[in-house]
Amino acid sequence: MKQSISLNAARAFIEAHFDEPVTLAQLAALSALSVSRFATVFRQQYGSSPYRYLCGLRIQRAQTLLLEGVPGSVVATEVGFFDQSHFGRHFKRCCGMTPSMFIERAGANAAKNAVKSAANNAVKQGGVVQAIAPCSASAIRSSC
Repeated sequence: MKQSISLNAARAFIEAHFDEPVTLAQLAALSALSVSRFATVFRQQYGSSPYRYLCGLRIQRAQTLLLEGVPGSVVATEVGFFDQSHFGRHFKRCCGMTPSMFIERAGANAAKNAVKSAANNAVKQGGVVQAIAPCSASAIRSSC
């Protein structure tokens, strides 16, 4: 029980400082464990290594920024990656597509949802299209 409390502190630290360099030594110190023991216990508790967990948080935030129209080079530094190449590698590993493909798919899904919405609204309004609903960002992110 005590280990899960100390791991929660480390996880909270990762979530609060995901855009900064975070070391295993910092996290282990927060948990009062050795570096190797911390890495093992963290993986057992959360199902991934601390580094993968950190990268996952960075990618989630990056997706949000990309959908808001922020350029990839800016997104990379905003979420804590060293450069755009580093960001692109991790994004592709995590999501199975490059950031530019993610943006293209988001646009395609938004257009497809707009067409569906327009058709539904046309039926509801007697053939007159009243409004087109925007695509949900969570639908795009769920594919990663």
